[in-house]
Formats: sequence, C-alpha cells, structure tokens
Amino acid sequence: MTVALMWEARAVDGRGEELLAWARAQPLAAEPVRRESFRAPQDRVLVLTWWDAAYDADLPELPEPAPELVTRAVHRWRFESAGLG
Repeated sequence: MTVALMWEARAVDGRGEELLAWARAQPLAAEPVRRESFRAPQDRVLVLTWWDAAYDADLPELPEPAPELVTRAVHRWRFESAGLG
C-alpha cells in the first residue's frame, strides 16, 4: 500500500524561501519512496512524502519549524493511494 504524508506551513511574510530551505534540510529517520517540496503564494510550503507502508504505520514526519518562522502551526494530513487516474 502507498501512503502519502502531507506537511504544509505558512511562513512569516517574506520568509518563504527560508522556510522552504529549512524543510528541505530536515532529515527523516527513514527514507521515503519519494519526497517532493512545493511553494505557493503567501509564503506557503508543502512537503509530500510517499511510503510503502500500511495506512496506520508509524512513519517519520517533519517537525514543527521555529515559531518565529511560521504564522501558525503546521497542517498535516495522511492519505492512502487510490491508484492512478
């Protein structure tokens, strides 16, 4: 089964690149099948990791950034693949 973890944060105005660099530099305790980072307006950063694991598996996640770097707590979601198409 494929499980995707989503991690999304909004940086303090003007610090989106810093938040993106911080997220990219965070190691995980295990290597996912795939890891991809995205950016969006309003200094938002999204990190997706894909895992070959059960939906309820204990998987490593990115931590919370320093409070002075973000405007709110990180949003996290877990999804099970429904296949292509």
